[in-house]
Amino acid sequence: MKQAVVLGLSGGVDSAVSAALLQKTYTVHGLYLDIGLGDQARADAEAVARQLGISFSVQDIRSELETHVCAPFAAAYQIGKTPIPCAVCNPMVKFPALLKKAAELGADWVATGHYANLTHMPDGRVFLRQGKTRNDQAYLLARLPEEMLAHILFPLGDYEKPQVRALAESLGLSVAAKPDSMDICFVPDGNYASWMQRRGPVPPPGFFVDEAGNILGRHKGIHHYTLGQRRGLHIAMGYRVFVSKIDPETNQITLSEGSGLLATQVFCQTPNWIGMAPPEAPIHVAVKLRHTKQTLPARLTQQDDIIHLALETPARAPTPGQMAVFYEEDRILGSAWIASSK
Repeated sequence: MKQAVVLGLSGGVDSAVSAALLQKTYTVHGLYLDIGLGDQARADAEAVARQLGISFSVQDIRSELETHVCAPFAAAYQIGKTPIPCAVCNPMVKFPALLKKAAELGADWVATGHYANLTHMPDGRVFLRQGKTRNDQAYLLARLPEEMLAHILFPLGDYEKPQVRALAESLGLSVAAKPDSMDICFVPDGNYASWMQRRGPVPPPGFFVDEAGNILGRHKGIHHYTLGQRRGLHIAMGYRVFVSKIDPETNQITLSEGSGLLATQVFCQTPNWIGMAPPEAPIHVAVKLRHTKQTLPARLTQQDDIIHLALETPARAPTPGQMAVFYEEDRILGSAWIASSK
């Protein structure tokens, strides 16, 4: 008898192909997680379930998403931080919902269409590894606790996106040509500042200043900006300028030519270790400070709940609210939230 798996069936091509791949080995149940953005994605997910002949259900996660992701996301921008909502949603909302459904159905596993890999060790440890292709999404999964990872499958870890689309087309899946979704699912148009304005009060316009405090112009509100930003400032200085400081108390944004944004020391908090205990002595790691950035060599030291990263190569604008992820080759050792840098 086949083992059972609950798959997050989103209505996109990745989860649809995941269902087809898993179906070869497992009994698949598709679960659509409803965040209240209309019926098309749900209809697409249900259509894929019908095509593949798998069972299907819907779970409303709007309340959980608001509590754990949307409200903290808006609050972070209000105080000048730059949040990364997917990394919060995965351990707090998405995978708990899948695991809850698996428990109800007596399923052995849960799965999603993320491009990542897992190694389940004989001693019970689980190693999270990068996807073997350029579509890697393991960074965004680095907050998942090991007890969740022990029950998860990622069937697309060895695939490139064009391969996935070609497979979907060969299977005649209705979503084969469907465009990819936006990174922030609850802001489908990508305009998070407008999304915040629709929610309620936002920081008012204020002043851009230089490092000496001289007024350079007006900004639209600090929630429109992030540390290190260069584009969209609409300030003519005769040379390139960057956001080098966001001060919610004075409602001022400091602009500079950018040299002061380089940091060699990064301080992080609330680490999540995967497949290993917290290091008792300094260790050398590769660290990624943003999802799309390359890894940098660093010396990592943990004291209590604080991680200190001494970077061998300076990084530009490590940003509070973003996530530092620690690697050993393709394996993710853990992650922590960036608090400050110098």
